[in-house]
Amino acid sequence: MALDVLCEVKNCVHNEGGEKCGATSIFIISETGKTASSQQETDCKTFEPIEA
Repeated sequence: MALDVLCEVKNCVHNEGGEKCGATSIFIISETGKTASSQQETDCKTFEPIEA
């Protein structure tokens, strides 16, 4: 599990010190439904698809 969650959104209440997220949980979505084929289809810069 990640120890540090980074965030570029400067005006978020959970943004601590300019780049670190202090939220107790993280919610990541896919722009294409419940699955995604690439990082571009998500709002997650660290997305990697599960290898079949």
